[in-house]
Amino acid sequence: MKKQRPVNLDLQTISFPLTAIASILHRVSGVIMFFATGILMWFLAESLSSPMGFAHVQELMGSYLAKFIFWGILTALAYHLIIGIRHIVMDMGYGEEFDTATKSAQITMGASVILSVLAGVWVW
Repeated sequence: MKKQRPVNLDLQTISFPLTAIASILHRVSGVIMFFATGILMWFLAESLSSPMGFAHVQELMGSYLAKFIFWGILTALAYHLIIGIRHIVMDMGYGEEFDTATKSAQITMGASVILSVLAGVWVW
């Protein structure tokens, strides 16, 4: 039995709904936070190792790259938390309709952008 279905392998022509993008980015932010845990643990271990280690961490924290990394970690954490709450609410049975889910994705992404800007102001 041969299936005569069209196959679209050009991924640039596929448009994902906002709800799918929010879900995919939630997974990406989880992976970022997984690796961020290692970075943060290294900073903690280095700062607690000796007074010179603490001074080294203080020096690193003043660099643009370290501030950018911490801003990225805070942004991933904020996004993961907000979208995670949205997923929990949807798992409880609220807002599962497509229109409501799209609206909640817009609201949570907007809140994530606001928290990202606030994290940038706080870090710099």
